[in-house]
Amino acid sequence: MKLRAFVLVFILVGGFWFLTSHYSPLVDGHSIGHVSLFGGKSSSSGLHLSEAAAAPSYDSEEQNNIAVYKRVLPSVVNITSTALVYNFFFQAVPQQGQGSGFVLDKEGHILTNFHVIEGANRGIEVQLSNKRRYQAKVIGTDRPHDLALLKIDAPDLQPVTLADSSQLNVGQKVYAIGNPFGLSGTMTRGIISSIRSIRNEDGAPIEDAIQTDAAINPGNSGGPLLNSHGEVIGINTMIASNGADQSSGIGFAIPINTAKAVLNDLTRYGHAKRPSLGVVTYPIGPDLAEQMGIPADYGLLIQRVIPGGAAERAGLRGGSEQAYVGNQPILLGGDLIVAIDGQRMTDSRDVSAIIERHQPGDVVSVTIVRNRKQLTFKLQLGEAQDANV
Repeated sequence: MKLRAFVLVFILVGGFWFLTSHYSPLVDGHSIGHVSLFGGKSSSSGLHLSEAAAAPSYDSEEQNNIAVYKRVLPSVVNITSTALVYNFFFQAVPQQGQGSGFVLDKEGHILTNFHVIEGANRGIEVQLSNKRRYQAKVIGTDRPHDLALLKIDAPDLQPVTLADSSQLNVGQKVYAIGNPFGLSGTMTRGIISSIRSIRNEDGAPIEDAIQTDAAINPGNSGGPLLNSHGEVIGINTMIASNGADQSSGIGFAIPINTAKAVLNDLTRYGHAKRPSLGVVTYPIGPDLAEQMGIPADYGLLIQRVIPGGAAERAGLRGGSEQAYVGNQPILLGGDLIVAIDGQRMTDSRDVSAIIERHQPGDVVSVTIVRNRKQLTFKLQLGEAQDANV
């Protein structure tokens, strides 16, 4: 009897061991694996992974993103500018700033922002996408438009393709490639949010600036803003960050047509030859015109004419009677500019929009109101006295 009981127990235990070590029952559709009699796993793993049979295919949008990046990345550069500054103890300390730029031609011309290289009295270094570094020299600058033209001596450069920025539309897809926070080769994507006039950090107007929600951060300055074909439509220049010093979804780029208009001057003269009316003005609206007895409800009141400038040569007059708008002093009695080339003038941006289409020496028609009479003068535009102010 004892032997029979022992044999029965041996058979039951042996059968249990055989079943658990040779079969993998499914629980909720998944194998529980092979388990030994003593709680250990058997040599055959029960972990089954699902792997793709081939590399994934990309949709059309992804393919375009990849194509733009691969096409333009070799043309985008990182720029490091070094300046010597003095600390609290009057010790000379090198200080570095970083930005981006892009290659214009195989001769090594590179376009970037003026503020990226401003004050770089100890050299400017350009790093290409292949990690090679070159010393750059400044060919020309245009501070009001925040532009700088550099040049390096490097082989096998790949230039960008420049688009026409006059036909841009809100909603158009754009890409930014640059060096945000020192992270080289970074691409972000967004749309054109608006086309608007803005002022740079020096207060100079930038007409038709491209507003975008593509992430632009410190280090992106000077890098290209691209259309969906990988063509440059703008130069990334600033962000509206409300003090956070990082992207808030509102970035701005200088339209590439603005840069095209001054590239020849930067190459030939080292600065942009900007046309000038030779006047300082104050905008007048209906309420202010009524208070001051000005015989028009819009226009630009000439405060003063620049000695030797276009306005003085044509016989325009500045103000002579001091008055106040709030706490701001202004001069009354000068001519009121109401139109240039037949287009109504309501603020300084209107003037800039027209003048920027011309070159020094061009003739424009200026309509003014003087002593309640409307007069028209022909002005030959002069050149701004300081090309960087």
